[in-house]
Order: sequence, then structure tokens, then C-alpha cells
Amino acid sequence: MLVVYGIKEQLNPIKHKLSDILHQCMQDVLGMPADKRSHRFIPMASDDFYKPGGRSDAYTVIEINMMAGRQPDTIRKLIKAIFRECEQGLGLAPIDVEIIVKEQPAHCWGFRGLTGDEARLNYRVDV
Repeated sequence: MLVVYGIKEQLNPIKHKLSDILHQCMQDVLGMPADKRSHRFIPMASDDFYKPGGRSDAYTVIEINMMAGRQPDTIRKLIKAIFRECEQGLGLAPIDVEIIVKEQPAHCWGFRGLTGDEARLNYRVDV
């Protein structure tokens, strides 16, 4: 599941294209199936969204929650792909994109009435 935060005036106009970019990166790097898009966008008022110095109002935080198991090099490749595609596809400078990958053990996930370690996935986690 991806959660994306940004200032609403900046995030709302790009969220559809950003979702497409993020999903394509997840498919290309992690091998996620086409039907596994699970994105949440949190457009915020500028006075509720504090950003580090040197960032513009386009500053966007992308939080990627996934089951543990990917290799560090795979996660690095995903992060770099997102930076590259956000810059090329949306003009978002890398300084204005923050990516956080949060991995949890499979037993900490629940979906379709099962825990993640009980579910049969149609994609690999150990990439």
C-alpha cells in the first residue's frame, strides 16, 4: 500500500499521473501484478504540512508499505526509479520527493480474511 502526502493545491492536479508512475515502478521493479494498485492520497492544507528547508510547495512524501522480503538492492532500485520517473513524468525535482519504505513481516498484514503469511500471492516478495 502506498500513501502519498502533499499540499493539496500541488498534489490534487498530479495524483492520477503520479499513481500511474508509482504503479508502473512497482510493476517494473518488484513484479507487482497490474491489479495490485493500492494507493491513498492525502492532500493537505499547507499549514498542516510542514516541510524541510530548501523544499518547494511541490514537496511530496511517498510512503511505501510492503511485506518484508525484498533485497536491499531491489528497494534501492525502486527508490531510484521513482525519483527518475517523478522528475521525467511530472517535473518533480528529487529534492521535492521523499520516499519512505516500511517493511513489515507477512504475519503483520491482513487481507481477504487471512494474514499475509497464510495468503497465496500471485507475485514474489523475495526479489
